[in-house]
Amino acid sequence: MTETAPQTDTERRNLRKAFVASLSGTALEWYDFALFGAVTGSVFSKLFFDGSDPGMDMIKAFLTYGAGYIARPIGGVFFGRLGDVIGRKKVLVWTLLLIGVATFAIGLLPTYQTAGIWAPIMLVVLRFAQGVGVGGEWGGAVLLSSEFARPGTRGLWASAAQTGVPLGSFLANLLLVVMTLSMSPEAFLSWGWRVAFMLSLGLVGFGLWIRHQLEETPVFQKIMERGEAPEAPVSEVFRTQGRALLGAILVRFGPDVLYAFFAVYVITWLQTGPNPLTNQQALTATMTAGFIQVFTMPFAGWLSDRIDRRLLYAIATVLGAIWTFVFIGLEQQRSFGWAIVGVVVGLLCHSFMYAPQAAHIAEQFHARLRYTGSSLAYTFAGIFAGGLAPTMFALFWANGQNSWAIAGYIAAAAVITLIGLAMGRAVVDEVDEALLEDASA
Repeated sequence: MTETAPQTDTERRNLRKAFVASLSGTALEWYDFALFGAVTGSVFSKLFFDGSDPGMDMIKAFLTYGAGYIARPIGGVFFGRLGDVIGRKKVLVWTLLLIGVATFAIGLLPTYQTAGIWAPIMLVVLRFAQGVGVGGEWGGAVLLSSEFARPGTRGLWASAAQTGVPLGSFLANLLLVVMTLSMSPEAFLSWGWRVAFMLSLGLVGFGLWIRHQLEETPVFQKIMERGEAPEAPVSEVFRTQGRALLGAILVRFGPDVLYAFFAVYVITWLQTGPNPLTNQQALTATMTAGFIQVFTMPFAGWLSDRIDRRLLYAIATVLGAIWTFVFIGLEQQRSFGWAIVGVVVGLLCHSFMYAPQAAHIAEQFHARLRYTGSSLAYTFAGIFAGGLAPTMFALFWANGQNSWAIAGYIAAAAVITLIGLAMGRAVVDEVDEALLEDASA
């Protein structure tokens, strides 16, 4: 069996730094994601549009929110290419800085009352900039930790990028709950929400400090030593890695759609129907599950190193789809206790898909094209899976309050993921060595 533990103190230090650097970057990304989503309806729709039609202002605000998803493929193409040409570390400093500056700047924006039509325009531009940065962040964050790891341990260390999702969301929701409990709604609408966005600079500063201390990953150093860095990685991925790219896109559907329900839309869903829960109860359910995920993500990544990664992914995908039907069936009358249990189990299933996903997707691509391939898979799947799902859920609910259609949609996404897993390959422990020996295979 392949040796899995780092052999030197330097390797151990680099691996720990890479894990923290990866975790901090994705935590910032999802802090922004959760924060922006949470205040879109309650703040942006009221402050950044003319107020003549509140319903239309709400729609415009959520379209602004969607601009971040549309921008992600641009970031994936631009930064993914650079990551394979000039290196992982340099690009990840730029993406973190772009996300952080854009998030901080949103907290400084003038409202419609002050700047008129320029207020929503500037909001869209900054949201777009966030999306570009996020598009280039995930693929590199995964590689930053996984390419410092030894064969046989990459599932655990690559899960750093995935653990940042529940950590960032938990921090954002916790901050919002504390702020809304400690100040009046008027104060929060006036200035409190701005503080939440500007506090992101703390995560940015910490992440930049860690990333500046890191060396380039050993895998990329080896590629540069051999003179094998690609000149046109985007076109080369489409030309030579088409099956890997399509499979990597498809495997994201199940976990993305499941997360869109149990972490995002369920907050709205639980506040509808007979005996609706309060907003605070719904948030408590998702916050509890998110906090638990901070610990289950690394465990799921570790487990994927001990058993077949694709098998674990597939089992969790099937269980997640089945659990959605169980949860919806038992939660028709809206019980707070059952809501917590149901959301926790739903996101537990998500953990055992999402944590192994990082290493699985990275392993599908040749090392010299891995940043580009991973970024393209992440960003394109994000539009059609996680980005579209909340809108589809809302549509199903608006047309007859059909919760079973929601469950069916999640089941369909699970089938798509199983197809993607079947298209993928189980990569041997010496994945990087094998790929580098024959980059054209």
